[in-house]
Amino acid sequence: MVVLALLAVVCSACSSEPPPPPVAPAIPTILPATTVTRAPQMVDRDLPDDCELIVPVDVLHARLGRELPGELKQVIGIPEPSIGRTAKIDCYYGVERQVLLTAPVVVGLAKYTDEATAANRVAESVDAERREGASVSQVDVGRQKASLVVTKDERLLVGSLGKTTFVSRAKAGVAPDEAVGAFLAAVAQQSMTPVEDA
Repeated sequence: MVVLALLAVVCSACSSEPPPPPVAPAIPTILPATTVTRAPQMVDRDLPDDCELIVPVDVLHARLGRELPGELKQVIGIPEPSIGRTAKIDCYYGVERQVLLTAPVVVGLAKYTDEATAANRVAESVDAERREGASVSQVDVGRQKASLVVTKDERLLVGSLGKTTFVSRAKAGVAPDEAVGAFLAAVAQQSMTPVEDA
């Protein structure tokens, strides 16, 4: 009887499977801290008094895909109370022989007394171009809408954000017609975006 009991115990030990190997403890993965980088946004800001703080030359060349000959010149406008304008700056890129009219690309910002006045100035400018025979279409500039105006000699993008109007112009042929809208929109967006570390 004792022998049978021992055999039963030994056999039951024989029939059971070996215990699974111990599982190694999980080693936590340590990741480096991530930095959240916010893309600069268009803002209705005070007008800079330096075109390099509006659209730096190297940024304009990068957007265009080539370098323009000539220099960057700027003209700071005076307030015009009769139309509600409080400040203005125009940036002329690729100026040759000191003649502003030779600039193939022009970027301008103007500040007005209120948002309605700024929007109205844009609408008046676009309507005037349309009456002269220009074609007009809507394009995105960041999160804003703006008007792309195509004339025989020029491609013009104009819009507003808050109290500020923005204009970017390129002479016909500066960029291919299928790409000029994107170029002018990128330049206009940059003009309304504060330059980092400025």
